[in-house]
Amino acid sequence: MLHIREAVVVEGRYDRNTLSQVVDTLILETGGFRIFKDREQMALLRRAAQRRGLIVLTDSDGAGFVIRNRIRGAIPERYLKHAYIPDVYGKERRKRQRGREGKLGVEGMPPQVLEEVLRRAGATFLGEEARRERSGPPLTKADLMAAGLSGGPDSARRRQVLLRRLDLPEHMTANALLAVLNGCYSRAEIEELLERID
Repeated sequence: MLHIREAVVVEGRYDRNTLSQVVDTLILETGGFRIFKDREQMALLRRAAQRRGLIVLTDSDGAGFVIRNRIRGAIPERYLKHAYIPDVYGKERRKRQRGREGKLGVEGMPPQVLEEVLRRAGATFLGEEARRERSGPPLTKADLMAAGLSGGPDSARRRQVLLRRLDLPEHMTANALLAVLNGCYSRAEIEELLERID
């Protein structure tokens, strides 16, 4: 069992059950779209974020991104880290049929994938040495434009190529991609990734 400092917020109880088999930390639920109406739940998320940091781990479908964006709009970014599961098509065992987009959610991810997405998000694993420092200045939106990932005629396709290569969800915006690149990779690693798009 892995121990992390940050609390993690997921969409529902099945996601929570799956994640609790991988990490030992405070795991909170949004109750799906209930997060839009439940002020007490949002207050709890804010409190947890301020006290220990909060990792947002929602499904990679459109609904998951709506919930993620609600949390992003309600809690200051300095308290948040974003973990993204890859787009994997299939059906969870407990369900009769696939979801609307046909993607597995957090509950359908194997433990090693959940560990990897938490590491990529920058989770603080207790008992391990501090992660390597990121060297060089952070990537900017101008860098994304220069690399053809934003603001150009072919930028959406190029961004999709990079997202697939990094096992990130297809719904991710250029801003979210920028945050992941800066939070998970060194400047040299980013430059190498961008070179391999073509």
